[in-house]
Amino acid sequence: MGRAFEYRKARKFARWDAMAKAFTKIGKEISISVKQGGADIDNNPRLRAAVQNAKAVNMPKDRVEAAIKRASSKEEKDYQEIVYEGYGPFGVGIVIECATDNPTRTVANVRHYFTKAGGSLGTSGSLDFIFTRKGVFRINPEGIDMDELELELIDLGADEIEVTEEGIIVYTRFEDYGAMQKGLEEKNIPVVNSELQRIPNTHKDLTDDQEESLLKLIDNLENDDDVQAVYHNAN
Repeated sequence: MGRAFEYRKARKFARWDAMAKAFTKIGKEISISVKQGGADIDNNPRLRAAVQNAKAVNMPKDRVEAAIKRASSKEEKDYQEIVYEGYGPFGVGIVIECATDNPTRTVANVRHYFTKAGGSLGTSGSLDFIFTRKGVFRINPEGIDMDELELELIDLGADEIEVTEEGIIVYTRFEDYGAMQKGLEEKNIPVVNSELQRIPNTHKDLTDDQEESLLKLIDNLENDDDVQAVYHNAN
C-alpha cells in the first residue's frame, strides 16, 4: 500500500498509544482523588479537576464513571504518590512525579533510567531551588470579554496570565491553587484543564546532540506506567 499508508498507520498508532497513556494517568489520579476525598464530585475539588482533565483528553464518560466506581471499592489498589529528583545528562535537573502500588519497583526503574543515561538520583528536596510549584489553568476564552476576564483572574489570585492560540493560561502560586479553582467554578469561567506543575527558575542550554540524549531519558521515564509527570529545566 506504499509509504504514505505506513506513515498514516504509524501516526494513528502513536496517537492511540498517547491516548492510552493519558487515560491511564488520569485513571490513577481519579483513584487517588476518590481515596483521599470520596466519590462525591461536588465535595471533592481534586476529583472535579481530574474529571475536567479527563474531558480535555476525550476520555469516554463511561470510562471516567467506571474509574470513580472502581476507586470506591475496597479491592482497588492504593497508590502512593512519590516524587523523585535527580540530575540527568549534562546537569539537567529532573523531577519525576509517580503514583505507584509498588515503590520498590518504581525507584528501581527510575534509577535504572538515570544510570543508563549517565545521570543520578538525588535526595528529596535537592532541586527545590530549581523549580517552583504553581497552579496552571487553561481557559477557553470564547465568548468572554478579555478585559473583564483579566480583572476577574487578578482578583482571584492570578500570578501570571498568558494568551496563546490555544486559549488562556493562568498561573497561580501553589497555595492559591484551590482558591483559583473554586473562584473559576463560582464565576462559571470555562476551564479546559488544570493542574499543579513544577516551573523551572533556571534553564540549561543544550546542543542538538545533547538534547537528543536527554529526550531519550525523558521518553523512558514518561513511558513508565508508574510515572505521572516529568519536569526538567532544559531550555
